Order: sequence, then C-alpha cells, then structure tokens
Amino acid sequence: MKLFFVVMATFISFASAAQNEGNKLYDPKADGAADIAVAIKKADAENKYVLIQAGGNWCGWCIEFARFCKADAKIDSVINNSFIWYHLNWSKENKNETLFAKYGYAQRFGFPVFIILNDKGERIHTQNSEYLEDGKKSYDQKKVLNFLQQWSPGALAPETYSK
Repeated sequence: MKLFFVVMATFISFASAAQNEGNKLYDPKADGAADIAVAIKKADAENKYVLIQAGGNWCGWCIEFARFCKADAKIDSVINNSFIWYHLNWSKENKNETLFAKYGYAQRFGFPVFIILNDKGERIHTQNSEYLEDGKKSYDQKKVLNFLQQWSPGALAPETYSK
C-alpha cells in the first residue's frame, strides 16, 4: 500500500510538472530579438503597439500579472485591441542582455517590468510594475487599466487631441 502512494505521488508530481512546463509564459530558448521584430511588424499592420512584459517563469508577480489581465475582461480587451503582448525572458539561462541594454536597462526596476514599443519599434515607455500593484497579493484594476490606456496607440494619436 505504501508503494502505491509513492508511485501515485510520483506520477502526480510528474504530471503536474509536465502540465506547468506547457504553461510557461517565458521561453529561455526564444530568440527575443527575432520575436520582437515579428511583434513590431504585426503591431504596425494592426495599428497596435508592442507590450513587452519582461521577467521569467521564476517570478510570481510576472505570472500573477498575466493571470490578472486574462481574468479581467476590461483589461484583456484593452490588451487585445491595443497591443501585441510579448513575454521577454530574463533568467539565469538567458538574460537577454543585449535587448535589455537596447531598451534602457529596464531590469533596474525589478520584474515584471513593462516596455512599450510603438509600431515602428521605438521604445516610448518603461513601466515599473510596483506602481500597478494592489498590496502584496495582486494588481489594481484601475492602475493597470490607466497604464494600458494611457500608452495605447489611440492615446498617443495626434487626431485624438485635434479641436
């Protein structure tokens, strides 16, 4: 009987690990520069910006931000309508040092950190995620919505401000 529980516990552990492996947000093996180039082309074609969420699978706040945004219909809608969302890896396996240097060493803010690129690939904003938090457990809907809306293509379009 004890052997049965050991076998079952091992099986459940491997099944859980395999399931989580398939649900990773960040890919340490990804070519971040190539992926971002594709995201920029897509953003340009769709009149969107690129929202880079930099962090790693080791980062609980990174995972929570993705969960939080997908669970909130308003936030999910703003992201889908205004951004191409890319998860840029930073981990011991791949720190993407060249990209982080290119984008002004955004890792100085901790993780996750958000980098907004316009449809031409120019960095227009870097956001410290600490200012979007709601206490020590998750994010604040109003703060996240304001951040996303204020850095969307519509918010920065000159025609938005014409008389």
